[in-house]
Amino acid sequence: MAARVAASATVRAVKARKPFPTRAALVLTPSAVNQVKKLFEGQNDYIGLKIGVKQRGCNGFSYTLDFASKKEKFDEEVLQDGVRILVDMKAQLHLLGTEMDYVENELSSEFVFNNPNIKGTCGCGESFSV
Repeated sequence: MAARVAASATVRAVKARKPFPTRAALVLTPSAVNQVKKLFEGQNDYIGLKIGVKQRGCNGFSYTLDFASKKEKFDEEVLQDGVRILVDMKAQLHLLGTEMDYVENELSSEFVFNNPNIKGTCGCGESFSV
């Protein structure tokens, strides 16, 4: 069983953007790569970060981030700049063409998913619909 990551994620709908020219289900910004590396410092029991989607929130779905100790049979694996991301089978179509970023400001620090597949988001930015 995977352990819950102490990080938050925000949803952003992206309009009029072509999907990234890559076969990867997800692309990470340099800031996201650096933060994932920091999360794994001293975490030798895990092989990567697993991203999923759960039905919850006021708009339908929200992202989940967990430490993964093994790759499940249908997980999509994204390897980028020394970071391993596993995308849960149920989340793959929701995340296709998404950019994962890490943003810090005076009030918060969080992973942000710039997702071209989103049709709507809630006011707080934690849930989305496709």
